[in-house]
Amino acid sequence: MMVSGQADAKILVVDDERDNLLVIAEQLRGAGYRAVTTVFDPFEALTLLAANHFDLLLLDIMMPGLDGFGVMARMQQMGAEKQCPVLVLTARMDEKTRLRALREGARDFLSKPFLEEELLCRVGNLLAMHLAQSHLATLNHSLEAAVQERTLQLEERNRQLAQSQLEVLERLGRAAEFRDNETGLHLVRMSRYAERLGQALGLDEPTTTLLLHCAPMHDIGKVGIPDAILLKPGPLDAGEWGVMRRHPEIGANILAHSRSTWLETSRVIALSHHERWDGMGYPQGWHGEQIPLFGRLVAVADCFDALTSARPYKPAWPVARVVKTIQEESGTHFEPRLVEAFVAILPDLLAIKAQHSDGENG
Repeated sequence: MMVSGQADAKILVVDDERDNLLVIAEQLRGAGYRAVTTVFDPFEALTLLAANHFDLLLLDIMMPGLDGFGVMARMQQMGAEKQCPVLVLTARMDEKTRLRALREGARDFLSKPFLEEELLCRVGNLLAMHLAQSHLATLNHSLEAAVQERTLQLEERNRQLAQSQLEVLERLGRAAEFRDNETGLHLVRMSRYAERLGQALGLDEPTTTLLLHCAPMHDIGKVGIPDAILLKPGPLDAGEWGVMRRHPEIGANILAHSRSTWLETSRVIALSHHERWDGMGYPQGWHGEQIPLFGRLVAVADCFDALTSARPYKPAWPVARVVKTIQEESGTHFEPRLVEAFVAILPDLLAIKAQHSDGENG
């Protein structure tokens, strides 16, 4: 199902094989996309990119004269306003090609030959995220204008903006869910665990409410990880794991440069939730109280829910085993104070788990 405005999204398809262009254009238009442009000449594609704004670029890698890597490199030189998500079309899916495409700016891959359903799913996912980011940018401009108002209307405007911010957070959170194996109830449980831990530390209600609404954004950066890596059924190799470990920084970049408390708090959580108390986490290698408190809280809450929940690749662990594991990692992975609080409020956490159960045992 398309999100609002997606049918009018401007899509550019570049492939030196005219038959491929005809097939892709027919499938996109048949799915309801009304603004599809196709070109087989990469130099003509650059002219179009420079003169127009596109919401998505479907780009063949192997082309004569100028390959897809060259197109992406020149596109990067056009300025931020000309950038759009890139879906790479290629018959070469080796690790070297994939990693180079990611470094050059690709967001996802589509291996030739491809299924129509896969094409539409990947196009839909990328457009949903791009349109959400555009909405977020518009919201930031609205926030900057709103702070200049000094009337009673300001309070009402701020209330509406706060609601819009929450809606954006929820939409972005759902976008991340669509691309991962997690469920919506995982986000509900994890955020409520984090809220309850914050309460156990003595944080006030506005602070724990902020934590409750921002914690679900912890993995938003996974929208920038290709499906080939994010949904891989087996273990990741070293190169793939390096790409996966980028998701905290991707999430932080998505949420960066906002004056909104909600979005800035979400950015901090996204960036810091994989740091460890002993400094062995990522991406910053922070240790101890260098790690923001909300990041430390979400780390415990996320671990508890992940281990006590069933996943396609593992059964749910018994609660006693999970508690023992978290206690054993006190002082290494987790802050000792938070582990003590976690054990003290375990009955409350189990009540939250029962209230928002997926139906799995654990």
